[in-house]
This record gives sequence, C-alpha cells and structure tokens, in this order.
Amino acid sequence: MSLCTSRVRHAESDPDPAPDHRDIPIGRQSDDRARSKCRRRSPHLRRPHSRQETALFINALPTVSLLAAEGGGGFVAPGLEEFFPAVFLFEGTGFDINRIILVRILATLVLLLFLWLALRKATLVPGRIQSVVEMAFDFVRKDIAYGMLGKKDGDRFFPLIASLFFGILALNVTGIVPFLNISSNALIGMPLVMALVVYVVMIGAGIKAKGGLAYLKGELFPAGVPKPMYILVTPIEIVSTFIARPVSLTLRLTFNMLVGHLLLVLCFAATQFFFFEVGGISAGFGVLTLIGGFAFTLFEILVAVLQAYIFALLAAAYIQLSVAEDH
Repeated sequence: MSLCTSRVRHAESDPDPAPDHRDIPIGRQSDDRARSKCRRRSPHLRRPHSRQETALFINALPTVSLLAAEGGGGFVAPGLEEFFPAVFLFEGTGFDINRIILVRILATLVLLLFLWLALRKATLVPGRIQSVVEMAFDFVRKDIAYGMLGKKDGDRFFPLIASLFFGILALNVTGIVPFLNISSNALIGMPLVMALVVYVVMIGAGIKAKGGLAYLKGELFPAGVPKPMYILVTPIEIVSTFIARPVSLTLRLTFNMLVGHLLLVLCFAATQFFFFEVGGISAGFGVLTLIGGFAFTLFEILVAVLQAYIFALLAAAYIQLSVAEDH
C-alpha cells in the first residue's frame, strides 16, 4: 500500500494534463496505471479532500476544542486540582479556610467529641463504646509503645504515639465520608507537620538520654565500625537519620492517601459519566465502575488504619533508636 500511495502522490504532483494516452511517456503511463490500481484497492483514495474542505476542517478545530473544554468533550479524569480547592473563608488574612482545612477541623472536633463522650463517665464495667475505645488504646499501648520502647519508655511516649495513631486515623477516614470525600493527609502539609514533631521528639529524647555530643557521636560514628570506614558510613548515617526518616514518614502517608483518593474519584466520576451522560448499553460499564468504587472504598478503610499504624510504629521505632544505648 505504501508503494501505491507513493506512486499516486508522484502522479498527482505533476500539474500537466495528459490529453492523449499515446503522447504520455512509458514512465508516466506506469504511474497512471498504478494510480488507478491503487484507487480500485483503496476506495478512500478515490476522492481526495478539496482545499475548501481542508480549510473548513482547520477552522473548525478551535471551536471543537472549546466545546470539549467546556464539558462537551465527555469524561474528564480527576487531576491534582482536587487537592487545591478555592478559599471560602478569611481569604487574605493568613488564616485562609478552604475545603481541606475545613475537613481537618471537622475531623479533629469529631475525634475529640467521640473520645469525650466515650470516656467522660468511665466505669469499671465498661459499656460498648467505652470497651471499643479502651481496646484501641490497649492496642496502641501494648503492641506499639511497649512493643517498640519497653514499658518504661513506652509509658513516657504513649501520649505521643496514641495521639499520632488516632489523629492520623481520623484524618484518613475523611476520604470515605460523604460530602467530605477527601483525606486531608493527601496533602503534604499535615503529614509533614507530624513527621517534624516525631523528628524533634526523636532528637530531643536522644540528647536527653545520652547528652548532646554522645548522641551525635553514636548516630554519626556507630560503634564497631573500623575508623577508615567512617568516610563512607558517616555521610550515610547523616542522610539516613536526619533526612530520610522524616522524609519517608511524610511521603509514605501522603502518597498512599493521595492515590486512594484519586482512585475513588476516578471510579465514581466514571460511574456518573456512563450512567447519566452516555447511557444506553454503556451503562453496563457504569455498573462495573460502581462496583469498583465500593471495593476501593473498603480497601481505603484498610489503608487508613494501616497507614496510621505504620506511622505510629515507625515513630516509636525511631525514638527507640535514639534512646537505646547500642544500635
């Protein structure tokens, strides 16, 4: 087909008409025969577009693009603009309130209210809500704080570990709450703040337990390493201890919640598109995306709990590495 097309183009590029077949050179006759043969094989080559049709098509492109941009182009996938909503309160005051900030405030208030209602009248024989809250606190105390730090240091740092666990969990589950529909941990700000809190506590606990110089010496010049190896080991320890730990805490939580939110929005936006904009037989795809949305919702609950647990566990582990004598 490419040989036929090249011959047709060569034949069409000659502006001189051919009034008589006998006056045409043999090479030109071969081109004409190739042209007619290619047109018989490819019907779409029989009537090439005129210049007027091409001009009309080119002039129509901006209009088509504008209609697509205004919503006439069909399904629009979610983007990062989901995470940068407009300010609707106190704009320009330094205390701007947008949708993300509102979700954080509501999650914090609901968490505090729930804990207050559950524990304000604590009894020796707990009720259902009190039992659930006590089981959650016992899990954090025994499995995370005591498991990583031991009983003495676990009791010291239990308030921090519990605050991180329940705070992150409350902020994570807002991604599946109707009308909120976004985890405020999907933006890097809140995970970064919590990672910096862990970072400061980690360094402060190490300095308090060992002294400033002894702490830095233990972190940067590990015992048992040959002195010539410090040329390689010390830069690695600097990056690992003072850079990689807070960065890993921040990015792990942020990206997990960001991807989860995008998957949920994609599934439910596709469901709306297939049901209400396309319709017909394509609604069957909407059923599939709806089922996928509910499946990802259940998975997002698991991820919310798991990420809160991992963050609290790593925070306890980093503190333990700072206060331990040999590590």
